[in-house]
Amino acid sequence: MTWTIPNILTVMRLLAAPGIVVMFLYFTRPWADLFALVLFILAAITDWFDGYLARAWHQESKFGAMLDPIADKAMVVIALIVITGFLGMNPWILLPATMIIFREVFVSGLREFLGASAGLLKVTKLAKWKTTAQMVAISVLFSTGVFEHYFGMHSIGMDAELVGNILSGKEQDLLGLQWKFTGMIWSFRIGVVLLWVAALLTLLTGWDYFRKSLPFLRDEENQ
Repeated sequence: MTWTIPNILTVMRLLAAPGIVVMFLYFTRPWADLFALVLFILAAITDWFDGYLARAWHQESKFGAMLDPIADKAMVVIALIVITGFLGMNPWILLPATMIIFREVFVSGLREFLGASAGLLKVTKLAKWKTTAQMVAISVLFSTGVFEHYFGMHSIGMDAELVGNILSGKEQDLLGLQWKFTGMIWSFRIGVVLLWVAALLTLLTGWDYFRKSLPFLRDEENQ
């Protein structure tokens, strides 16, 4: 393997996947949410750059082609596990996250079974849109954790009535609770919608791969 810049970026993205968990192990919230958000966004950016540079500099390699989808899947799966945890196993998050993880495991197993014939499962444009939707949805949901904890930190010691009066404008908002609450609510809603879009695209691409592999899954006596 040649250590080209595209390959180095791919390896860095792969290492960033467990780094998201490390953020929550060694930092308190909301710093953990913020660091995980920054790390995930930087890793997502490298996903575009490594492919672009490999093509522009004619440095495409078998190692990069093998590791790139693995790094993407590791980033998405680990991030979804973390998000479902800190959002309290919310069913609106848990269900699409389960669909995405199921598809990734299924397609990975399908590629392994097909072996040398796995080349027929080439990454499609729809699959690239799927990955983009996943990355954006996860980034937005990480921001929800940031808004949530700053809102919680700055409303400590206030009773529900006072918080309600501040949010409704009856009391002066000295700590910016209104915009933090608005950010928390809307980042969650937008993140959920984007995650469901990503889940549907994920299932569509999974079905497309399965359909293409059907000729290789039939028993010889049935062919």
